[in-house]
Amino acid sequence: MNKTTRKGLLRTPLLWLKRAAILLLCLWIAGILLFSFLPVPFSAVMVERQMSAWLTGDFGYGAHSDWVPMSEISSPMALAVMAAEDQKFPTHWGFDVDAIQSVLDKDGGKMRGASTLSQQTAKNLFLWDGRSWVRKGLEAGLTVGIETVWTKRRILTVYLNIVEFGDGVFGVEQAAQHFFHKPASRLTASQAALLAAVLPNPHLFKVNAPSAYVIRRQQWILRQMSQLGGESFLQAHKLH
Repeated sequence: MNKTTRKGLLRTPLLWLKRAAILLLCLWIAGILLFSFLPVPFSAVMVERQMSAWLTGDFGYGAHSDWVPMSEISSPMALAVMAAEDQKFPTHWGFDVDAIQSVLDKDGGKMRGASTLSQQTAKNLFLWDGRSWVRKGLEAGLTVGIETVWTKRRILTVYLNIVEFGDGVFGVEQAAQHFFHKPASRLTASQAALLAAVLPNPHLFKVNAPSAYVIRRQQWILRQMSQLGGESFLQAHKLH
């Protein structure tokens, strides 16, 4: 095999990798633009869960969400996820710098915590689960994209419609129907806080069988909701 042939063999996979990266980038850009006004039919995390179920022989599993606009989501639910996950959501530009620095100081640079609702939305919609610097880097770029193109209300709407509340339970409408047998528009503050309380790990923490920790977290979220100012907080920032 001569030198020219070896270079050609090396160039071909790199060329295909470059084309795949460009295609993926174009799909992400198109997704950010289209989902700024269109309902999201499914997310990358839903696809990941569905593929995992099929690979393990669970063909009855169906990962999907029932899209609802913000006008059909109760005010307490919108407030609860901010109180629980990202109290600076209305005012930051996608990243909570203080929270990130705090995590770095405490954990020596480990990739954990400090993710805003914007970052979680970007990850859930476009990326895969798990932790790696590659994923965090892509997540950061996509977060800048959605923060640039979408309104805060839109980010919150998409987040609530694709976030996972339990095994196979995606989106607030499906969660409300599954756990409380009512639409998301009728969720009470207590129910909203309970749903938000399991978000750190909806596979470990259960809405329908809350542990003592989940109950304590629910009560803490309720207090935070009150301290934020309740519905007036949402109105002041045009989030509901």
